[in-house]
Amino acid sequence: MVATRSLDDMMGAIRAFQESRVFLTALELDLFRSLGEGSTAPVVAACIGADARAMEMLLNALVALGSLEKTETVFRCTSESKAFATSRTELMHTVRRWDTWSTLTECVRTGTTAKQPGAKRDQDGTEDFIGAMHARARRVADQVVLAIGAERVTSMLDLGGGPATFAIAFARAHSGLHAEVLDLASVVPIAERHIRESGLSDRVKTRVGDLRSDPLGQGYDLILASAVCHILDEAENQELFRRCARALGPKGRLVIREFILAPDRTQPKEAALFALNMLTATARGNVYTEAEYREWLSAAGFQNITRKRNGEDLIVASLS
Repeated sequence: MVATRSLDDMMGAIRAFQESRVFLTALELDLFRSLGEGSTAPVVAACIGADARAMEMLLNALVALGSLEKTETVFRCTSESKAFATSRTELMHTVRRWDTWSTLTECVRTGTTAKQPGAKRDQDGTEDFIGAMHARARRVADQVVLAIGAERVTSMLDLGGGPATFAIAFARAHSGLHAEVLDLASVVPIAERHIRESGLSDRVKTRVGDLRSDPLGQGYDLILASAVCHILDEAENQELFRRCARALGPKGRLVIREFILAPDRTQPKEAALFALNMLTATARGNVYTEAEYREWLSAAGFQNITRKRNGEDLIVASLS
């Protein structure tokens, strides 16, 4: 049962966008890096091409929010906010989400994203998005490998694998494993960069393709669908699972890594909010329940379907 909120709490949530916007603007201006070891408002303003008076107002607000310290006229990052200076690429994806979330009212009225049909993310946006994927995946990849196991896997397909973080982690865990990352043409060069840096170019390959329509291949021991099902609607997921079943070897497994909603679709909170994120950002994307995944996987021919919860929510399905 979800606890109800007091009127004061709800009013605080309504005004919370103000604090959020302060941080997003600071990130957009690359302010935390520009401060260095400490600086004044006029110096920072000159460095990034901003108004000195407005910059001082922003810096003062960041002090009030506990993310900067101020000594006379000099502003400094706290030990915690120094991290923002080196993780800007990951955080810029959140900055960009401000624009899509601002269309939520229109999306609720129309039932779909307000983005123009056929609109594509620019290359900077793609770098930010994939950078955010990589940062999140890097924190949990070893945990996912441990939960799934790589010992019996010799061939793996990473569907919409983005920066190849999971494919690299599985390859590192088992020297006999070969992985292929399938993603769009705008993403594959980023994946290839990470693969080169990992030193695993001989065992982790890339292929340009659209997971909705392009051939997946055959005979895989493992297909990983990490953070892709929420992009798709119900029918698209059912079709994807049917195609995955045909692409797996006899003892192969499909692993789904996703937010999974409770039966009443109100918990966990992050998943319920992420469903709205998909409403604003995709044509028919959503977050789904365990029962929905089980129904779709069973219809696709999967026999053994289990859910693993070890910090990451995973659904593992096999054909026998």
